[in-house]
Amino acid sequence: MFRTHTNGELNIQNLDQNVTLSGWVQTIRDKGFMMWIDLRDRYGITQLVFDADRSSSELLENAHKLGREFVIQIEGKVIERVSKNPKIPTGEIEILVEKLTILNESETPPFTIEDQTDGGEELRMKYRYLDIRRNPVKDKLIFRHKMAQKVRNYLSEQDFIEVETPVLIKSTPEGARDFVVPSRMNPGQFYALPQSPQTFKQLLMIGGMDRYFQIVKCFRDEDLRADRQPEFTQIDCEMAFVEQEDVLQIFEGMTATLLKDIAGKEFGKFPRMTFAEAMQKYGNDKPDIRFGMEFVEVNELVKGKDFKIFDDAELVVGINVEGCSDYTRKQIDELIDWVKRPQIGANGMIWIKFQNDGVVTSSVNKFYNEEDLKKITEKFGAKAGDLIFLMSGNENKVRTQLSALRMEVGNRLGLRNPKEFAPLWVIDFPLLEWDEETNRYHAMHHPFTSPKPEDVHLLETDPGKARANAYDLILNGNEIGGGSVRIFDKDLQAKMFNLLGFTKEDAEAQFGFLMNAFQYGAPPHAGLALGFDRLVAILDGNEVIRDYIAFPKNNSGRDVMIDAPSSIADEQLDELALKVELKD
Repeated sequence: MFRTHTNGELNIQNLDQNVTLSGWVQTIRDKGFMMWIDLRDRYGITQLVFDADRSSSELLENAHKLGREFVIQIEGKVIERVSKNPKIPTGEIEILVEKLTILNESETPPFTIEDQTDGGEELRMKYRYLDIRRNPVKDKLIFRHKMAQKVRNYLSEQDFIEVETPVLIKSTPEGARDFVVPSRMNPGQFYALPQSPQTFKQLLMIGGMDRYFQIVKCFRDEDLRADRQPEFTQIDCEMAFVEQEDVLQIFEGMTATLLKDIAGKEFGKFPRMTFAEAMQKYGNDKPDIRFGMEFVEVNELVKGKDFKIFDDAELVVGINVEGCSDYTRKQIDELIDWVKRPQIGANGMIWIKFQNDGVVTSSVNKFYNEEDLKKITEKFGAKAGDLIFLMSGNENKVRTQLSALRMEVGNRLGLRNPKEFAPLWVIDFPLLEWDEETNRYHAMHHPFTSPKPEDVHLLETDPGKARANAYDLILNGNEIGGGSVRIFDKDLQAKMFNLLGFTKEDAEAQFGFLMNAFQYGAPPHAGLALGFDRLVAILDGNEVIRDYIAFPKNNSGRDVMIDAPSSIADEQLDELALKVELKD
């Protein structure tokens, strides 16, 4: 037996007990005649003590051989600690060691295994197995486990059945790029790793499973960022004989349960907002509604005043930053420089101050008198002490730019408190998007999304105006889930493929298996998938998902720990019927 207890469970109630503990050496305090060692495992830390009066010389000699991260086993007696540490559960006791066994020695780690480490991110990713020993990472992985258990329990109570779907599937042209896998037994042919189990969960509905879920790995070969990895985990769900409202009720209930159990926050009915309203008020389809600053359009108030920037603009729109009229010129210039960055792409920004003394001034006083400016402040509902930012240009671009500014100002003012939560449903998305490069429509969600029943006729006359029977779940300005009512009629599905530019032959080659299944009694069905990594991070007060994944990739999509991706031997390439020519 390597241990009778863990390093986090002993306390004053265990006095005088003989125990066996195992773990890693966290710290060593050596006074020569007396040593204290903190022994660590997943559960906590227990202090060990060796001294010349009560320990044999051989035991003390062995203790002096120890180094940080040595794996050891000890036997000893629980005694009361003289200098107690109230910050840890074991802080009232220590173990007078009677026997020490070194199970494994350790080299000096490349960074300190402490909550506040001296290791940079890339170094810690290279030695991720050491990083996991640190409490901040360990606790995040435990938190993820607890979240997964709560999700499974909730969905199981709602009669969902967990079913595993294939990982080696067929490549499809819609969505992000696939990761492809060559088939040795079928030379020149390839599997793809699933971007989602979309078609399989629809087939499960046709198979009569009625309610399916899976906490599943998905893969997308796309550019990375803080909240995106090439492989990620979804809570993937599908339901038969349901309408949109049924899906929203189930997953609103699940999200509310998680928020209550984990964050202690109670919510009534989640607010809902159409895609058009979200774009008009916030400039994006995943608005953070923890704070205001809704967009206000002022074309009719600012045009015709010989200010060319506004006169030539398709849209002039702004936000009111309450209580910030005391912003200095330096602070405003910093924000102007921020929106001019290539990532945002704005040409500039106009400001109007409604000062505390009631005077209204602006960066365009040359073109707008005080009466003009007061009319603008009235449109914003501004009061003394407020600051208005205005941007102008192409309607779609300026909304996106102002949305980015709104979020940045929210961050700077501390309005995006990670301990506060604001869930929201966004509904009624466009069904299709027109792509100028390919000169055809693309599905805004995916090709299996049904149009809203009242918009089906538009597929014949004006497809671009058709709305999708689709919905996204937003939390704190992040899309944490999305789904739709699916097409279950083969004729409507064929019409959708045609609108998306598939020939009949292409549709048959790519999705013939699904179309064939529709001929055998497909029920009405709908579903939703939530990004599990992102949901876990946000509920734990973060937006960066990397530390909630045991072995993540870096921003280049590389696993620096195992050095992947990597080249493979020529023999393997030959076996797979692949020839790769590397360019200089």
